[in-house]
Amino acid sequence: MKEKSSIIIMSLAEILVGILLLVNPVGLTTWILMAFGIGLILFGAYNIIQYFRLPAGEAAMKKSLAAGILAVLIGLWFVLRNDWLIALFPLLTTLYGVGVLVNGVLKIQWAADMVRLKRGQWVWMALSAAVTLICAAVILAHPFSTTAALWIFIGISMIVEAVIDIMVVLFKKGKK
Repeated sequence: MKEKSSIIIMSLAEILVGILLLVNPVGLTTWILMAFGIGLILFGAYNIIQYFRLPAGEAAMKKSLAAGILAVLIGLWFVLRNDWLIALFPLLTTLYGVGVLVNGVLKIQWAADMVRLKRGQWVWMALSAAVTLICAAVILAHPFSTTAALWIFIGISMIVEAVIDIMVVLFKKGKK
């Protein structure tokens, strides 16, 4: 039951991200980059503070001052100059496509396991795997002229995959 709940929660989160990508892909990505940058700044500040709180010998071994300064600088770059990363959307899209491909292959494994374990409703998982692999192929082929259109497609594919995953969980028959 706990596994079903976590899959449904993850799928609902995936639907939410998909919708946000449909509404404003550049805005969502900017927000994510800024949040990541703020996280790096906080992590860096923590390391810098820790450096000065530790005894000198221990602090010298941990190198937390250098790590902290570097994290703060990279974090500031993410917050103040995230436009350069947005220019890398095609690369990020390709990396996402590879992730979707890996997910599709894992779903093939799950469908095969369900068949071998004589579990019903394996067809839903096989369908989910097929949709995921098709989405990965389209993403990796990069047939769109603009990256914004590709991000919208990614949003749609995330929503479709998540809905199918929820259907698999809801209709899956297993041991109770």
